[in-house]
Amino acid sequence: MRPSGELLPGVRVLSLAPRFDERGFFARAYCKSTLADLDVDLPVAQANLSWSRERGTLRGLHYQLPPSAETKLVTCVQGAVWDCVLDLRPASPSFGRWAAVELSAANRAAIVVPPGCAHGFLTLEPDVLVLYFVSAAYDPSRERGVRFDDPRFSIDWPFAPSVVSARDRAHPDFDPVFHLAA
Repeated sequence: MRPSGELLPGVRVLSLAPRFDERGFFARAYCKSTLADLDVDLPVAQANLSWSRERGTLRGLHYQLPPSAETKLVTCVQGAVWDCVLDLRPASPSFGRWAAVELSAANRAAIVVPPGCAHGFLTLEPDVLVLYFVSAAYDPSRERGVRFDDPRFSIDWPFAPSVVSARDRAHPDFDPVFHLAA
């Protein structure tokens, strides 16, 4: 793993550093010391795998409130996604801004999503697998979501999603009292 850039404060894009041989390659998908060198604290509490059958599937934008707020390290291991991070940290200079990057099996990129940021992605092809390492266990009482088409943020998705869960469609318009209250 090596840093490739920062999209918003604390939102980092990482590249895997594969070692190739006649079999293919080997690369670290998670390295605590490399992340610590980048000031990323990610003691892994869970590793989650998401499979999406169809192109145009949208998942997100999800996050958890403190004290269950989580850092995520996200990579796409099969297919490709347009991965979006929305900064919901009230003290951040980029509060309310979003940034996106393509993650794919081909580009072997990963993204660090800091606590206080909502995260989601849109699949760019069918049959996509996304792997997340997260620093906090899932806490349904602290879970929140921002609707993908919330007018407050005007996220410019590359195309209209065709598959969105009922839960993700039902997220209310952004309201700081609900979305940011701990």
